[in-house]
This record gives sequence, C-alpha cells and structure tokens, in this order.
Amino acid sequence: MDKPHAVVIGSGIGGLTAAVALYGRGWRVTVLERAASLEPVGAGISLAPNSQRALDVIGMGDEIRELAAWQGEGGIRVPGGRWLSRTDSAAAAERFGGTIVLLHRATLVERLVARLPEGTVRTGAAAELLDPGTAGGAPAVVGTVAGNIEADVVVGADGINSAVRSGLFPDHPGPSYAGFTTWRIVVPDIDRPFAPHETWGRGALWGTHPLKDGRIYAYGAAVAPAGAHAADDEKAELLRRFGSWHDPIPSVIAAAGQVLRNDVHQLLEPLPSYHRGRTALVGDSAHAMAPSLGQGGNQAVEDAIVLAHHLLPGGDLGAGLAAYSADRLPRTSAIVRKAARTSRLMCLTSAPAVAMRDALMSAVSRFGSDLVLRTFDGIADWQPPRHTYAAPRQVNTAPAGTEQ
Repeated sequence: MDKPHAVVIGSGIGGLTAAVALYGRGWRVTVLERAASLEPVGAGISLAPNSQRALDVIGMGDEIRELAAWQGEGGIRVPGGRWLSRTDSAAAAERFGGTIVLLHRATLVERLVARLPEGTVRTGAAAELLDPGTAGGAPAVVGTVAGNIEADVVVGADGINSAVRSGLFPDHPGPSYAGFTTWRIVVPDIDRPFAPHETWGRGALWGTHPLKDGRIYAYGAAVAPAGAHAADDEKAELLRRFGSWHDPIPSVIAAAGQVLRNDVHQLLEPLPSYHRGRTALVGDSAHAMAPSLGQGGNQAVEDAIVLAHHLLPGGDLGAGLAAYSADRLPRTSAIVRKAARTSRLMCLTSAPAVAMRDALMSAVSRFGSDLVLRTFDGIADWQPPRHTYAAPRQVNTAPAGTEQ
C-alpha cells in the first residue's frame, strides 16, 4: 500500500495498456469502468509495427505478432474489382520491421487484463474527476458511488466524449463530425479465398481482412448525415450500399450477424496539453482521429507506454507529465491531420474527382509498393522510449524476422 496509486478512468485499449505499463513501472493501479462487464464494444483492431514495438515494452509484442494473418499481397481496389494499388506483407515488414496484425478487440482486452492483478479492474464503477490535483501538492480526487478516491495520478481514458477532457479543458470545442459513418462486422470464414483489400468507391469504402482464427473482419464507411440510421436494419443498409461490389464483399455481408454502426468524430483542434495537475489523457480522450490510417488504437497504445515511461514512482510527477505532453502532442496532432486529409479523399462523391483520385492511386502504385507504403513513414516506423523497467517476461525487441 506504500506504492503510489494510479487511477485509470476507462477500460478501453489505451486505459488497459496504461494500467499494465504503470503496474509494471511500480504503481498500484485501479481501473474504473462504468460498463457492467469488459465485453468490448467494437469488432476488430489493427496493430501496426509502431504499437507492436510499444507492446514489447510490457512483454506483449511477440504474442501479438503471432496473431498476424496477412501473408502475400493486398491493396486497394475499385468496386468493380480492378486493383488500384498493390503491396505485400514482405515489403511492409522490410520497411517497418513488421506487418499489420488484425485481431478482435476482445482478444487484446483479454490479454491486457490477464497481466493485471485480480481486482484491478472494477466494472460497473462510473467515475468522475472531481479534482485534477496539483503536481507538487494536493492529490487528484475521483468520485464514485462507493466514495471518493484520492490518487497520485489519474489517467483519463474515457473515450471520444471524455468527461475527464471536458473537466480539464472546458473551453475546448471538443470533437466534430467527420462527415461519414462506419459499419464493422466479424463473420465466420466464408470459404472463399481473397487477398486483403480496401475498396474505394464514390463517397464510400469497404475493407475485408482475415483474422488468425479463421474469421473475417470487415468494415464499411460512407458519407452520411450525422445521426442517420437505416430505416430497417444496418445489414440491409450494407447490402444496399455495397452488395453489388466485387467478391467477396456480398458474401461477407450476407454472413454478418451483429452490425455495429458509428458516426466518426475527430478532434481537429489540438488540446493545449495532454495533462493538467496530476491528470493525463490518453487515446481518443486526447486526440480522437478518423480511422482512415488505422492509427486510433495504435496511438492509444503508444500514449500508454510513453506515459508510463515518464512516470517513475517517487520521481518528479510534474516534470514527467510535462514530458509526456511534449512527446505526444505534436506527433498525435500531425496524425490526426493526416487521417483527416485521407478521409477527405474517401469522401469524394463527384465522378470527375473520384476518377482523378483513382488515377493518381494507380499511377503511384506503378512505381512500386514502396511509394504506397511511404504513406506510413514517420508513423509505423516509430520506436518507443528505451525500456525503463523490467517486462514481465523476456522480450524480443528485434524487428520481426531478425535475430538479436
């Protein structure tokens, strides 16, 4: 009980990763989650080499890499099936030290929770930041129905509509609608081989990717008014929008059970800081972004590892939190802007603009996969801070396919 106490508000990917990292760093950790259980809302998540290297710091990188299913070619197509650009897993591994790993969010949540002491995560525990504390003085205070909790540090990981963020920065305008909505599904194997792909149409996009366990993770996106929903059901809406697109898209939609639909919001105006007092923000609470680069969850993992790196128990908390903001704010703000620019390309609806976009993609691809992959330079090649505490087990930090 003499260890400093960190309270994490929210049990999403960023919150749980922060909890594991802080626990490994020597903190006593409590995670407060308002939901009644840890059944994650969502479907799949893609972990790029940058977040895999971040997970190396807590001893999870290799077990996540073992779940990689992408082998061979993949790329971008048009609704009729023609390939606009191609790349392959070997080229990605060579450039970034690994390939993308797609897995179900439930799998990642389960593995993170398994690294925490029993009782660390409290479900059905709505929490409110009552006082962010003072770095060199008073502790932070978190209110719950069971009573107030004093904390040496609080991590706000309560998502895009973060109440912690609003409490820290009440004058910030918050997230804005990105102009499109998304659907996500996980379906059983349809027994029809396919290359992983994203397919870009007019104001719409579809992605189909295999998971290691044989299931398929797929997602759609389309320009739509904020708050809109299908008059009947969302599976029927997917068939109307994407049912005439190339194989295997119609078969994947036909196999869908639960369909998740969410409007996309983003924090285009950066926060002035990612901390105040004894309280820090991670993930969507700090820098919600469009999913067009697949980096939302990856940046949350990076946040968590960098935060723990700077918070040495017994160290200068104010300096550590300031260093965290200084490390993370410029990087994540740039990725938010880049994701927004990429989303605008997907949202094009006029035929001439779409034709120009597709022609440009095709022309770039003809110069080789390196030009396509170059989009992720400065993102997927990120390296975490050096290890500052012992991981739970021996970790191989070398890039995939190499030896130490």
